[in-house]
Amino acid sequence: MSRKNVLIAVAIVLVGAAVIGANLYFKNEKGLSVTTEAIKTRDLEAIVSASGKIQPKRLVNVTAETPGRVVNLAVNEGDRIRKGQFLLQIDPKSLRTRVDSGSASLQAAEASLDQLRQSIETARVQLQQAQQTLARQRDLWRQQLTTREALDRAENDVKAAESAIHEREKQVTGQSSRITQERATLESARYDLSKVRIESPIDGIVTRRNIQEGETAIIGTMNNPGTVLLTLADMSIIQAEVEVDETNIPNVQIGQLAKITIDAIPEKTFKGHVSEIGNSPIQPTTGAAAGTQATNFKVVVVLDEPVIDVRPGFTCTADVTTATRKSVVSVPIPAVAVRELVYDANGQVVKEPKTDNKRRRSASVEPVASAAELPPGHTRKETEGVFLVRDGKAEFLPIKMGIAGDKYFEVLSGLKPGDQVITGPYNSVRGMNDGSLVKVDNSIKAK
Repeated sequence: MSRKNVLIAVAIVLVGAAVIGANLYFKNEKGLSVTTEAIKTRDLEAIVSASGKIQPKRLVNVTAETPGRVVNLAVNEGDRIRKGQFLLQIDPKSLRTRVDSGSASLQAAEASLDQLRQSIETARVQLQQAQQTLARQRDLWRQQLTTREALDRAENDVKAAESAIHEREKQVTGQSSRITQERATLESARYDLSKVRIESPIDGIVTRRNIQEGETAIIGTMNNPGTVLLTLADMSIIQAEVEVDETNIPNVQIGQLAKITIDAIPEKTFKGHVSEIGNSPIQPTTGAAAGTQATNFKVVVVLDEPVIDVRPGFTCTADVTTATRKSVVSVPIPAVAVRELVYDANGQVVKEPKTDNKRRRSASVEPVASAAELPPGHTRKETEGVFLVRDGKAEFLPIKMGIAGDKYFEVLSGLKPGDQVITGPYNSVRGMNDGSLVKVDNSIKAK
């Protein structure tokens, strides 16, 4: 290739590079392409979502009050039951023997009491005879027709008869106490015998059966719980027991409305209301991760409508409406950004001097002055706000927000209906500065 051709090729390349550079320069001067949205008034709802389990409001664990072998089991898991329906029976032989033995002991004690009472009557007759003999001996003694020995014998017979009566009366009292004790023992045995036949205390469903016919039921002690034979659930009133994070608990109140979704019943929601809020956090499970587990509180949501074929333990999610707002100014959540602003002693924003746009764009991180470099009385703090489009530039405007809805924040101050706020792309909003050049292009999708 000749020298002339080489120079011509180099010139063409330089001209092309210059054209491309110029295009890029003027393109950058036009600013970032952004999407905007007009501020409107909307109805907002603040929602607290939490997951948990479906549980019946009334759950009964049936345990044995007397030990023994189960000889008759009349229900299975999933059976629907009525109050008073027979569930199972424990072998009554040993308890029936106790009842028979106690009944026999009571009859024997009552017969002994009758004998003692009869002996008292006999002793009273003997006392009456001794008193009559004593009276005759005294008359004879006054007439000097009997001896002193005979008179003393008559007096001693009266005293012996009186002592015999007192002794028998004490025996009657003691025997009456023993009869009371035997009767109480018999009543206890009869009560225990009645407990071997277990009936349902509620209307509901058998959710768990932990024993088979022929196994032995064990009663509980102070340190060892007894055997839970059956678990019964009253499914007429069901509730969702969910775990709410500690940061959301202050917003949850008794009576707030909620929507419950059950994983086993998709594409359907159920209405409910908050009926209980735990005062103490849920204790974490033991283990290495217990120390890092989030602090949650139990919240109970009662379902206000029946749910067909629901079972205890179903996984569910409750969306509790903690606040509602009607026709309030709202801003899209992606439009909200946080920036550090300088405030004077009166709490007013101090505008910092603008730097050249080219230098700001070329710098990866904008230098921030430290608190020591601020004038006296000035402070720097993070502020929530949005970017407005004014004269082709982004202007950061601080706002005060209220409740958070699904897609929008409530705006308490700083914006009015009709204002155009920048909503995207996401990375542009996060990296944008006050005064950045922008151009509105709502045909692009927010990223």
